[in-house]
Amino acid sequence: MMRKLASCGLVVLALFHPDQSGATEIRVATASNFRNAMSELVMEFEHETGQRVVAVYGSTGKHYAQIVNGAPFDAFFAADTGRPEQLEKDGYALPGSRFTYAIGKLVLWSPRPGYVDAKGDVLKQAEFRHLAMASPRLAPYGAAARQVLESLGLWLDLGPQLVIGENIGQALLFVQSGNAELGFVAWSQLVSETSLVQGSLWQVPEHLYRPIEQQAVLLNDHQVSRTFMSFIRGAAAARIIQAHGYATSTVELP
Repeated sequence: MMRKLASCGLVVLALFHPDQSGATEIRVATASNFRNAMSELVMEFEHETGQRVVAVYGSTGKHYAQIVNGAPFDAFFAADTGRPEQLEKDGYALPGSRFTYAIGKLVLWSPRPGYVDAKGDVLKQAEFRHLAMASPRLAPYGAAARQVLESLGLWLDLGPQLVIGENIGQALLFVQSGNAELGFVAWSQLVSETSLVQGSLWQVPEHLYRPIEQQAVLLNDHQVSRTFMSFIRGAAAARIIQAHGYATSTVELP
């Protein structure tokens, strides 16, 4: 049954892209946390090649569901490893195209200077109305935030004070807008918008949550798609990704 669904999904993609052999534009489903880095990567790629990339941002879980249901994406940049791996297994993605493009970091942040302490004890004091985070079901950064609260024994206690966004971008907006005094966000979001670092933050120890390894996968065999993925795995792209607060494990291809 799954293979039939996979075949149907590929047929739908073919209908949306009847002949892409000469295409110079691709659509890339991209996790919300990677928005700023991807914007810069796309600018550099388009400058180098003259080929256009349309990045569509959203939660990894939502993008996964859209791809399975035939959305016309050419590549998928997820915020986890599980969904790209599943797409590869089920025949929606090109075998062997999956790789880790970034490793994310989780932070607890508030725009108020001195509000979040360096050890995260503000969570235990619970003297706040709302704590923002992304959806643990849809967003890997949300799943990581839940793991942190569970590790600290606070998940159930803080439940009534949680404000859940569909993705990490919404979680950041909740805190920026004042709808939550603090929230779990991606370190890359703060690095990319340097004015945000003027608040206070706790860089969550990585032993409190599973590594946020972010993987990408090709959804078709078009030349532009392959060229873009090769660019992402190169040294120039790695420098851009690192400058946006991520670690990388990619190497330049020969």
